[in-house]
Order: sequence, then structure tokens, then C-alpha cells
Amino acid sequence: MKKALLTVWLMGLAAVAQAQLYDPSAFDKKYDGLLKHPGVQIESAEAINLMYNYKFYEADKEFRWLRLRYPKHPMPYFLMGLAEWWKIVPNTDVTDYDDRCLALMDTTITLAEKLYDESDNKLEPSFFLAAAYAFKGRLYSERKKWTKATFAGKNALKYFEKCKGNADFSPELQFGDGMYDYYAQWIPENYPLLKPILMFFPKGNKVTGIKELEKTANTAFYTRVEARYFLIQIYSMENQYDKAYEMSKYMAEQYPDNPFFERYYARSAFVTGRLNEAERISKDILAKVERTQSGYEGVSGRTAAYVLAYINQLFYKNLPEAKKYYQQSIDFAKQTNALNAGYYWSSVLALGKIANEEKNYDQAQAYFKEVIDKSERKSSQHKEAKKALDELKKSRRDERRKRRE
Repeated sequence: MKKALLTVWLMGLAAVAQAQLYDPSAFDKKYDGLLKHPGVQIESAEAINLMYNYKFYEADKEFRWLRLRYPKHPMPYFLMGLAEWWKIVPNTDVTDYDDRCLALMDTTITLAEKLYDESDNKLEPSFFLAAAYAFKGRLYSERKKWTKATFAGKNALKYFEKCKGNADFSPELQFGDGMYDYYAQWIPENYPLLKPILMFFPKGNKVTGIKELEKTANTAFYTRVEARYFLIQIYSMENQYDKAYEMSKYMAEQYPDNPFFERYYARSAFVTGRLNEAERISKDILAKVERTQSGYEGVSGRTAAYVLAYINQLFYKNLPEAKKYYQQSIDFAKQTNALNAGYYWSSVLALGKIANEEKNYDQAQAYFKEVIDKSERKSSQHKEAKKALDELKKSRRDERRKRRE
């Protein structure tokens, strides 16, 4: 009996201790806003991890609890909108989640504007305004709604500028610095038509932007994964493939059911010559596609199938397996309306080469002609197919000449 009473007393003491460790009302009084609020970070950590690991139903329950607790703050709505965006990430052609994503970002903007007007701290609402407008701009650009994308982009830049240089307030704000500095230089280099929009803003610096994003990736809480998401792509664009490999591998290990990170892991392992890893990850991706796991569909499938086809063709010399996977990559590309994708034309070209090697010359010629007729004239696949077809025709002429002799 005494032992039971002692156990109950100790459990009660532990509960009191936990309450002292984290009393939400005490935290709310101490911290100005939610970005630096450690209690909110504790509450939201599991939900955010669930979201990035594509457990959206479980994450949504946690986000709804945050919304119940902070109904007038933009953060819960932003996180819920971010979850909708990550449903789009694996295949940005899918529009099923657009309306809800945009609606949640609009609510984020409305609440952040009110917070901006009523609060002495302008940095936190500016962060949410910049982020919400940025995601709207990104989605509108994916849908080729250029006027709306431009409007959202201008607003995002305006609020990013208000956040700029204030990373001391919160490491989350350095995410905006990094994004601004990198893309303010990258955008005019790659989209000259957008230069007039940026001429009224400070110039960017890609090197500085990468450093700031790297710091965010290591020190921030809410924007850490987003920084890594962009860094993986930036490293690839900047031909820093080893860095892309290291980052995507780490993220795929942290979130093994995230199709974007796993796809980039397979791709970067392949590009950097780590073929055993690329093969293993690609097989895992195809298995998840086959069982229709959340987020795994044709875009991931065509990448994985191409990697496996290439490895079977050139390293295992297993042409039947190579043909199977090349055809699978083509089928996935057709499913996702990606007939202009590099993987599609590379797969058709490879099937032509295999057919030529197997002396199926008519079939090889048909594959090469398809690439020549329909691919971009400046693409490497177009040039390679043209060269292969010329060589095939010459070879067949030589054979006919020899037979006549």
C-alpha cells in the first residue's frame, strides 16, 4: 500500500516538474511572437517531421491543434499551407491541391497583415508575409499565371527586404536573406524579362546566398528543411554535385518516405558515380511507386527506371533488363505528360542504340527518327540521334555494297 502511494506521489511530482519545465502560458508571456518560442517548437516539431515524411494525415491533426491554440496567428495556417505545397512537390503538374494551398496562404497573409499592423515587432509578420507570397508566386509560376506570379513575387520581395539583415532576431529570417541574395542574381541571369521588376531592389549575390542558406540549414528550426530543399537544387544548378549528393542523402535518411529527397538522392548518387547506391535507391523508389505510396508516382518512377536501365545496359551488360527499364521510364514519362523531359528522349535514344547493337536496324532507325523529329534541336539527345542515324545509314549502305560485290 505504501509502495503504491509512493508511486502515485512520484508520478504527481513528475507531472508538476513537467509543468514547470513547460508551462505554455509562461512561455507565451516571455516570448514576443512564435518564431523564437521554444514551447511552440516543441509542440510543432513532431508535426513538421511527419509532414516532411509524407505522413500528412497525422501532421494535419497536430497543425489543427496549433491552430486551435493560436487562432489569430499566421503560423498554423502557413504550416498547413506548406503541407499542401509538399503534396504538389513530387509532380508540380498535379493541380489537386492548388486551391487549398492558395486559400491557406491567403489566410496566412490576412492574419500576418493584421499582426503587422498591430504589433511593434514587424519582423515576424514580415517573415510570414514574405513566405506566403513566395509560395503563391511559385505556384502561380508553375501554372503559368504570370501576372499573378509577378504580383505575388513583388510582394514577397518587398517583405523579404524588410526581413533582410535581421537574422540576429531569429535564424529563420536568414532563410529570406539567402533566398533573396541567391535568386536576385539567378533570376535575371536566367529570366531576362524579369529584370525590370528587380531593378528597384538591391542586387543579389549567389555566393552569399548559398552561405546564408547553408547557415539556415544548420541553425534554423522552421526553415531548416526548406533551406535544404533549395540547397539540393542550387548545388545541382551550380554543378556542385557532391554537395547535392551529401545533402540529398542526409535528407533521404531523415525522411525516408519523402519522394523528392529520395529521388534527388538517387539522381545525385547516379551523377557522382555511386552506382550501387543509385541502384538500391532506385529499386526502392519503384517499389513505392508500385504500391502507390503517398507522393510516389510517375516523376519519381521515370528517374528511377532510367537509372536502373542505364546501369543494366552499360555496367551489367544485361540488355533485356535495360530495355525493360528504358521502356518503363518512357511509360512513366507518358503518364506524366513529360515527353520533352530528358529522361524520355535519353530512353528512346538508348533503345535505338540497343536495337542497333542487336541488329534490329529498322527498329533502331525508327527510334532515332523519333528523337530527331520530336526532341529539341539543340539538345544533346537530338545531336546524338542524328549522328547515330547517319552512322546507321552509312553502315547499311556499306553492307549492301559488300553484298553486291
